[in-house]
Amino acid sequence: MRQLGHSTHALMMACAFWLLSIPALATPDMPDPPTLDRLADRAGALPRTHTLMVAINGETVIERGYRGHRTNQTANIKSLSKTLMSALVGAAIERGVIDSVNQPIVELLAPDQIPNNADPRIREITVGQLLSMQTGLERTSGQHYGAWVASNNWVRNALSRPFVAEPGGQMLYSTGNTHLLSAALTQATGHSTLALMRDWLGAPLGISIPPWTRDPQGIYFGGNEMGLTPQALLAFGEMYRLGGHYNGRQILSGDWISASWQPRTHSFYNDDDYGYGWFSGEIEGEPVYYGWGYGGQVLFVVPGRAMTVVLTSDPTPPSSGRYLARIKAVVAQLIQATAE
Repeated sequence: MRQLGHSTHALMMACAFWLLSIPALATPDMPDPPTLDRLADRAGALPRTHTLMVAINGETVIERGYRGHRTNQTANIKSLSKTLMSALVGAAIERGVIDSVNQPIVELLAPDQIPNNADPRIREITVGQLLSMQTGLERTSGQHYGAWVASNNWVRNALSRPFVAEPGGQMLYSTGNTHLLSAALTQATGHSTLALMRDWLGAPLGISIPPWTRDPQGIYFGGNEMGLTPQALLAFGEMYRLGGHYNGRQILSGDWISASWQPRTHSFYNDDDYGYGWFSGEIEGEPVYYGWGYGGQVLFVVPGRAMTVVLTSDPTPPSSGRYLARIKAVVAQLIQATAE
């Protein structure tokens, strides 16, 4: 066998020493079954809870259904679907369908979707600003939601709204933003958002994605009314926790996940930061990233605790905005239970 040169041998020894000197990655304690049962009961005691799933270190440690609901049953995830739309946009960028987050949205839409009398500033709105809710356009959510979904063209209606801030400025949470992304993906690929979700996310994750609501032009609703099982949401969350890797495949790039979790604006609804379809904050000293839908549809990823949490709830009104704080209290208890 050919002998190694002195410099090569020294380099290999240095690398070996470096590898051995790396401290073992901390792993959270696994709560005992009685503790897990107690935490699951606390989650179920919340008046709206339908299901709870918790994975720690890739192992599902809680899987509960409440009030007749099951974790393999499709749930309306409401605005949590914005988090799925963000993943789809990331997949589109990786495939070259979208140039980057800096591409103007008007370049991706059909010409007849652009209103003739729209403010010229709509040509400044980028894909990234849509994802981070920084378009500056009047919202289609809140008090404007009913009129928007009753309109005969959701895309043109969203783009016709007045600017109430400058593009790239404050956060103005608006479901119309993510619906514009759905329209852009449909136009740019010639395939429905449903087909793209199934091809780019569903198949590699091994999850089923059923059809959901479409607008009057047949574009799948980008940002609301999507249906997934809690089991599917857990797989999606675990993929993000693992840096885009799942089932032996790299489904999304780690760079996209980092970009999605980077704070870009701030929400006055929950006092947390917002990136590309993900809220971020801190619970019990741990950084957390989460998607949030009306009524209490949540997906939490807690990387420092190797934890993913899915909780689905009654999606029908009324639901107080303060309900999220009660869900966060459950997540805090789960984090406490894994403290070393």
